[in-house]
Amino acid sequence: MFNSFGNIVRLTTFGESHGKGIGGVLDGFPVGIRIDTDFVQQELDRRRPGQSALTTSRKEGDKVEFLSGIFEGKSTGHPIGFVVWNENQHSDDYDNLREVYRPSHADYTYTVKYGLRDHRGGGRSSARETISRVVGGALAKLALNQLGIHITAYTSQVGPIRLEKEYTEYDLSATESNPVRCPDPEKTREMEAYILKVKEAGDTIGGVITCVIRGCPIGLGEPAFGKLHAALGQAMLSINAAKAFEYGDGFQGLDRKGSEQNDIFCNRNGRIMTRTNHSGGIQGGISNGEDIYFRVGFKPIATLLMEQPTVDSQGMETTVKARGRHDPCVLPRAVPIVEAMAALTLLDYYLIDRTTQI
Repeated sequence: MFNSFGNIVRLTTFGESHGKGIGGVLDGFPVGIRIDTDFVQQELDRRRPGQSALTTSRKEGDKVEFLSGIFEGKSTGHPIGFVVWNENQHSDDYDNLREVYRPSHADYTYTVKYGLRDHRGGGRSSARETISRVVGGALAKLALNQLGIHITAYTSQVGPIRLEKEYTEYDLSATESNPVRCPDPEKTREMEAYILKVKEAGDTIGGVITCVIRGCPIGLGEPAFGKLHAALGQAMLSINAAKAFEYGDGFQGLDRKGSEQNDIFCNRNGRIMTRTNHSGGIQGGISNGEDIYFRVGFKPIATLLMEQPTVDSQGMETTVKARGRHDPCVLPRAVPIVEAMAALTLLDYYLIDRTTQI
């Protein structure tokens, strides 16, 4: 259950980390959208392992194969099926984990809930499941681009190192120029050095990804339980290792008075806009035409290359030390995943809005 995401545009994913492959079916996708398969592959390449010294050394081509729903380069309106075959599993690396519970992993909860678990990389709890999200999100991006809606995410904090400027002060096109996916060159160097230092110690580190949506029309979002920010929050918190979500000024604005926090309306060249954007482009759960921006907090990855105390399946105290290839920091590879989930949400809510129009 609950392997599907969305309302009108609905992505269903399948596959495990050490199974034959990862795939999905995207249903409800609009007809006639030109499908740039090279673009979809580029988005997958941004997520794939082995990109740099900052990521896992697992070597996977992650080549997407489309099975249905596309004809002569355009979407047919029928379900788009796709698969990415796993090529480089080292399942033996996980043999020592068969009977022990890794701290802060899904091992124990999966065992209690289902009565069994796939110890080889976590099965469905593995972040490799997000491959399907990136493919679906890339297709959603292609549709949104035709509507003038563009989504950009970037790493804004790694451990204690954070960007001090607002997103409007950065050239976000520079995000892809470095392996950290950060638009600030100086902070990028600090973040990279910090991740490598943590990796050398066999440890991991978390941080924050900021996402900006530009060109979103006014009116997306449904009261009372379909608020746009709530939908974005659900999408982001469904990503592996995501622990927090805030949009607009979020927690930073809690020490301000209402007179300081309110976004004052103004007439700018005949268009009603706001002088500020503390609301993050969403008011009353509905987009107001300003930039939508939000932040997602990611915890340090739970798999450590160091010994930790735990218990085994019989409740006996023991120790565990992971083997194999693991990311020291999820952030660089999570950037395209955040964008993908934002794109799927925005396209879904755009189509919901169209159905409410007479």
